[in-house]
Amino acid sequence: MQVSRPGAVLSGLLVSGVLAAACSAGSALPATTTTPSRTVVTRTSTSSVPAPTDLSTTSTTKGSSRPSTRQARLVPLPPPAPLRPFAGSGGQGVWHPAGRLVQGHPAVYETTLVPPGSSSAAGIAWMDPHLLRAQLYSGSSSPGGTGWKYTAPVLPAAARSLVAAFNGGFKFPATEGGYYSEGRLVYPLRVGGASFVIYRDGTATVGQWGRDVHMTNQVVAVRQNLTLLVDHGHAVAGLNPGDTSVWGAPLGGVPDVWRSGVGVTKDGALVYVTGPRLEITQLAALLVRAGCVRAMTLDMNPDWTVFATYRPPTATGQAAPSNGSDLVPGTVQGPYTFFEAWWARDFFTMSAR
Repeated sequence: MQVSRPGAVLSGLLVSGVLAAACSAGSALPATTTTPSRTVVTRTSTSSVPAPTDLSTTSTTKGSSRPSTRQARLVPLPPPAPLRPFAGSGGQGVWHPAGRLVQGHPAVYETTLVPPGSSSAAGIAWMDPHLLRAQLYSGSSSPGGTGWKYTAPVLPAAARSLVAAFNGGFKFPATEGGYYSEGRLVYPLRVGGASFVIYRDGTATVGQWGRDVHMTNQVVAVRQNLTLLVDHGHAVAGLNPGDTSVWGAPLGGVPDVWRSGVGVTKDGALVYVTGPRLEITQLAALLVRAGCVRAMTLDMNPDWTVFATYRPPTATGQAAPSNGSDLVPGTVQGPYTFFEAWWARDFFTMSAR
């Protein structure tokens, strides 16, 4: 059910106009902070956001003065090092390539770890930003609305480069944050909110809004969800394994349920984690063990967590449910989910550059 918030929608529409004007002028986009009575628009510097990576090289075609553009040879990050298992959990933490190759290189690696105090393995996926482009897909129920260019189902043109896809965050307003995509500010962005940010060059990161990440003319999407779960390479203070409210409402009021999270490592790789029977301290421990310096929660409960990779028979073949694989067996959703028009929640795709 879509939550109606007239005040937030109105302020979102007003700020969207400012965002559009900033884009057309080529200037930095505004960040927003909200107070109970009004929306305040402030300017931020663009210096904290790196310039987009040039993924093509320009050369001159022989016999012609007209330059031609060819794809640059992509340089992948080094593969992730094996993860040290938690005490008593056995032989976990060995990475395996997953999904289609990008210029002959694995772009996604997967492994499992049993978190401390559990007997159930969680899945961990590592994604190389040098080889992959991120895209936020918007849902009709989350964040809501119609007219989105990127929404389920993934279309054939996008399926030809699709490598992986995974779930977004909580439904609004439970996210306690904002949502910006395709030039539309659906919910105001909250200073201090944990944010998955996608830039114009397809790179993505996770950070605290207003500190690590800001609105600039290079930002194309921001998905916020609660506050950071991991910061400076450590789980944030005050986590309670019995929590059933601060970090989301678990099904049946039981704290150890399907949960998911995403983070960024010190070299810029993205890491996704999901698993059954995870309470919040275990999710944080897995993200830290996987090397995240900052991480945030994504959706939770059995119906909403999903990570799938796709490996069609040819390098540019179409991704499809038939060539998709689940990160963790037993999830309600699966490789088919992102190809279904009825899927009404936001999600992320990672595609070959």
